[in-house]
Amino acid sequence: MQGSIARVCMVVAAAILNHPLLFPRENTTVQEQDEEMMVRMREHEERLEMEQTKLEKELAQLESQREETSTEEGYSWYFWSAVSLVIFFTIEMCRVDLADTEVRPVEDEDVFPESGSITPRTMVLDKDVLGNFCDKCTYTSAHNNWRVREFVEGFADDLLESLRSVCDRTDMEVGDFVGIGSMFESWRVCKPLMCDLLVPFSPPDPHSFQFHLWCCPSSDVPPDMQGCGKIKVTKENEEGCICGSANLGEDMLCLLHSRDDAVNVDCSPDELLCSRNTSFLSKDQVMKWFQISVTKAWGRISHKYDFEVTFRNLDAAGALKIRFPSGKVIVMNIIPVVQFEDTDAYFVSHFPSDCESAPDPYWALSFAIYERNLFKYFTKCLPQHSCHLHCLQIVTFLHRKQTGLTGKSAFTNYHFKTALLHLLLLSKSPSSWGFENIEHRLRDILVFMQRSLQEKRLHHVLIGNSKVPEEVRVPEIIQRAEPINLLRPLVLQTELYAATVKHFQEMLRNASVLLQEYTPHLPNGGLHHS
Repeated sequence: MQGSIARVCMVVAAAILNHPLLFPRENTTVQEQDEEMMVRMREHEERLEMEQTKLEKELAQLESQREETSTEEGYSWYFWSAVSLVIFFTIEMCRVDLADTEVRPVEDEDVFPESGSITPRTMVLDKDVLGNFCDKCTYTSAHNNWRVREFVEGFADDLLESLRSVCDRTDMEVGDFVGIGSMFESWRVCKPLMCDLLVPFSPPDPHSFQFHLWCCPSSDVPPDMQGCGKIKVTKENEEGCICGSANLGEDMLCLLHSRDDAVNVDCSPDELLCSRNTSFLSKDQVMKWFQISVTKAWGRISHKYDFEVTFRNLDAAGALKIRFPSGKVIVMNIIPVVQFEDTDAYFVSHFPSDCESAPDPYWALSFAIYERNLFKYFTKCLPQHSCHLHCLQIVTFLHRKQTGLTGKSAFTNYHFKTALLHLLLLSKSPSSWGFENIEHRLRDILVFMQRSLQEKRLHHVLIGNSKVPEEVRVPEIIQRAEPINLLRPLVLQTELYAATVKHFQEMLRNASVLLQEYTPHLPNGGLHHS
């Protein structure tokens, strides 16, 4: 009896250890892993059937040899058999759930089963057309983008230096800018040329910022404000001295400060740009202050330049359009931000690509610097002439052109960038990202986006993602946070979801035409801007 129980346990253990999802092979493609998994599962099923046959024979022998065995012992046998089967079934179900939670491509027909729909696997992509697009829109524009960056950086330095001169001691202190986005990550294609610059600011002494993140244990940030936080303006008394805030009288002297020392001036909540009747920093107040300051700063230096500067969007502070006498246009987004502690994460007043932002006093947290560092990490790991940035250029070009045809959707360039970074983190073979595989990798990105759209789920690539390399140095509090779904609005907004599905379908359908139509007519390697 004990031998039979032991044999049942051995069968269960063998089934668990030989399960194809327990020890997947590395350095294989997704297709190879799927085929190998099916073969192993068939072999696994055959072994189980053989073991089941052996067990049935042994049970028959035991019944014939031990007819006198007590009824209680028989019940014990069935009990342990049932327990073993329950354990085996539970483990199998857990494995299936674990497999389903992994990021993996799906069969296209499972995503959009409607008749007549096109999928990334069936869309027409010509390798020569892709190569021609990259030659005209990527290689030839690299030098032009470099020149634009050089100009923007020089002009931004001059403008911010002028801005500091117009601020008095009760104003916010402005730091040096940081370049982010497609222009500084080397995948910008579409005109007009656009540069995004983060400009950190801090409160005047003796004030400081305190941060309330959505992922803190005692956070009061609402669930629909994930990825955001509040910034509280607090006052610190320098060295515990009260001479700046208390009336000491004419006969009283401060032992720390002489009469000639400058004493920090108290600022009202309005001067500190706080929301009404609160001590939390207001985005609206900050944007108003920043826009006025930029206008004054440009007024001081405009005589040195022969181009025209206008505000492109009055609702976004620092959204500037530079127009040269030749008609060339460069767009600059100078975004006021607050640095989160001593990290490279920044609370931003708004994102240039978003029409709507979080309401006051909630600030979105940007990880653009870490994303740029992640691209640099992959540049070292991938082949010299890799196709990952070319794929991103192509999908963002198609997205932009389709938006011009069918209107806006829930997708932005940031969603496609996130999909690419997820695939790069999941890739086991860096060599598969060589330029010769551009067609396959492009389809992989579109399949990934298709699955994300079907599930209405696309997690932020850095928040709560254990696959991010340590070299990127994401803050620990962000690593331990729960993942954030970037497509959360699609769960409740059915009309937006339908519009996004239509947008994506039409983009796949028109991809070949858009690439062939616009590529041959690109003057000087730049995309025709319509």
